[in-house]
Amino acid sequence: MTHPRPTPRLSLSSPPHEPWALVLGASSGFGAATSAALAGAGCHVVGVHLDRRATHHLVTEAAARVHSFGRQAWLYNTNAADEAKRDAVLDDVAARWSSLDPPPTFRVLFHSLAFGSLLPFIGSDPEDRTSLRQLEMTSLVMAHSLVSWTQALVERRMMVEGGRIFAMTSTGARSVWRGYGAVSAAKTALEAHVRQLAVELAPSGITVNALCAGVTDTPALHKIPDHERMKDIALRKNPHGRLTRPDDVAQAVLALSQPETHWVTGNVIHVDGGEAIVG
Repeated sequence: MTHPRPTPRLSLSSPPHEPWALVLGASSGFGAATSAALAGAGCHVVGVHLDRRATHHLVTEAAARVHSFGRQAWLYNTNAADEAKRDAVLDDVAARWSSLDPPPTFRVLFHSLAFGSLLPFIGSDPEDRTSLRQLEMTSLVMAHSLVSWTQALVERRMMVEGGRIFAMTSTGARSVWRGYGAVSAAKTALEAHVRQLAVELAPSGITVNALCAGVTDTPALHKIPDHERMKDIALRKNPHGRLTRPDDVAQAVLALSQPETHWVTGNVIHVDGGEAIVG
């Protein structure tokens, strides 16, 4: 006897207010797709990004997708790895929320910051190899900033029980790709931060997980040396015969943001259609 598959229930609400999401890296790739998906599920979006004039059209497009669902998009073009600028963003959000009683909180924090050195470690010319400062900067942006934002949200009571935190990692945390050494180290640190935060936030009812996407054709991928070769290998390996898409990750975020997933925390979750398990 077969039973009908239950209709998925989307419950991101935080009574008495509509839910909010904070997306770090909101202007393109995984951040833009996740912002739109969360908006479609009823979330207003606060997005942080760092874009110059050449890529400002991506910001406009990301905001338009959120607005198309009738949700608000508050976007801040600033350095998310700077604590003072982080505080300025959260101060502004708190001030804008202050007219609501009680103020809302963030249901979701999505961390997808992609900025770091893609130089090799070894080279005869110091200009052509990763410096100590670049190593530190890469880890600050792509790993340590997750801890910084989480600390600020928890201390300000801007994320409480039921909150969901997601951080984007990659298989490069465990593999060697040309020029990826600094980012690989940052992703490894990010996964360690996820585990530590998951344990420390468990008593508060907040989950923390890393999402490991398959190779995805995003602006960040195009900056990696040999990215075309990486795409070719992924297409051969992936049992679905295609690359992962940003929307695949966005839909996983929605599923993992439900109340029923409160016991899923501290993991590296592959969102890749089985790509990583194929040799």
